[in-house]
Amino acid sequence: MPYASIDDLPISVKSHLPIHAQEIYRGAFNGAWLSYDNQPPDEREVTAHRIAWAAVKQRYRKEAGQWEER
Repeated sequence: MPYASIDDLPISVKSHLPIHAQEIYRGAFNGAWLSYDNQPPDEREVTAHRIAWAAVKQRYRKEAGQWEER
């Protein structure tokens, strides 16, 4: 299901990513969720999470355990 705000994101996202990266994650997840409406619900959610992480990794990288903007 789409996330209304970054406060609704999974704890694994909120506890590791900076605020801006969380916003990227939320936007990418919500966009993918809408785009892949032809998939079964479980697959749709997995796909949306993968796309969201890919979007974050385009703008951020993990350096010494911390996510930093490229």
